[in-house]
Amino acid sequence: MPDPAWPEPPIGWVLWLAPDGAAETASPAEEVLSAVPVQPPEVVEPAIASSAELDFLRRENSALRAQLAEVASPDYVELSDARVLQDVGIYRYHHPLESAAAYQDRLASIETRIAEVVKAGRAIVKSEMFTFNNSLAQGRRMTDDLAKLMLRAYNSEADNALRSLRAGNVVTAKRRLDASRSAIAKLGSMMEMRISDEFHDLRFEELELTADWLMKKQEEREVARDERARLREEQRVAKELADERARLDKERAHLVNMLAALDERGELDPALAARLAEVDDAIAQNDFRAANIRAGYVYVISNEGAFGRDVVKIGLTRRLEPRERIYELGGASVPFRFDTHTLYFSEDAVTLEAELHRHFASRAVNQANSRKEFFFATPAQVREVLVEKVGSMLEFTESADAIEYRQSVGAWPVRDVGLRG
Repeated sequence: MPDPAWPEPPIGWVLWLAPDGAAETASPAEEVLSAVPVQPPEVVEPAIASSAELDFLRRENSALRAQLAEVASPDYVELSDARVLQDVGIYRYHHPLESAAAYQDRLASIETRIAEVVKAGRAIVKSEMFTFNNSLAQGRRMTDDLAKLMLRAYNSEADNALRSLRAGNVVTAKRRLDASRSAIAKLGSMMEMRISDEFHDLRFEELELTADWLMKKQEEREVARDERARLREEQRVAKELADERARLDKERAHLVNMLAALDERGELDPALAARLAEVDDAIAQNDFRAANIRAGYVYVISNEGAFGRDVVKIGLTRRLEPRERIYELGGASVPFRFDTHTLYFSEDAVTLEAELHRHFASRAVNQANSRKEFFFATPAQVREVLVEKVGSMLEFTESADAIEYRQSVGAWPVRDVGLRG
């Protein structure tokens, strides 16, 4: 029963059932409901909506859409960097320049242009005919003071956007600046006050250049870090080759002396002669690798426990013992060791690795940084491409043992883990 103090509901609103014997005083809504035969719950058929009900639903739908449009208005700014970056995708330079230093020079130039526009009074547009107390002079003074306040608020928002700007994400900052400009135009509509297009474009360009500078600076740091790692690796390889050459020279001298002593006694030792030939061949290979920096091992490895199935790393090492490099990659930075699918020696391993990376570029896990070497591919798929490049493969393991991972997964405290699929 409704509260007696309630007014009659709008036509089409079915809120309650009419009590027995009260049909003669039923409301229009009750009459609509009373026309529907009551059946047991399990066999009740949906009532056909009347035109009044449909009109009400249309009005409600329109009201909800209006609320949604209001929430999605320019005043609403998404501040979640993670969500914005995911929506935007790969970062594209707005003003491609060669180096971070070039961006700094361009930023210094645009700061000068911004100051010139403010000094010339072209930063904010306002009405010159606004009156206050029936006085045009007082109206202009009031407009000028408010314009200064509005411009200071806009510049504060722009400066905050610059300070909070992160590499790769300029979208949020530009939305904040657009929202600030819209708010100023709304508040100053009586005086026809707004931030000028020229000034707004300059501050937008400043944001874009700053974002580009941050990204370029980050890229240059990563390149420098990779270059230092490459030099350290080359120095380590050079030392390994030098130590190996010294060891081989020492062994060869020993073998030559032994063979010379046997020759003086008129004796022969085929095993020593064969060993000397092996040492000479090892010295030749060592010298070749020392002279040819492109020679090395291309490896294909995976880590199911850390990265999931069907993800491989395709890399290159020039070390004499390439498994030492793979062992380092499976250090403290990942929870499990890597499984090795192949170690293929090539006289031009640099080109071979580059060709494999190009082939699987569209499957790269990190699409924003091409220097990373992880790809969404199975070992069998990499093997097919590798065979096309080199002709044949003596050793290649398509399955991954993942021993540590399989031994650990059963004891994990959280049972529903996505990697288990």
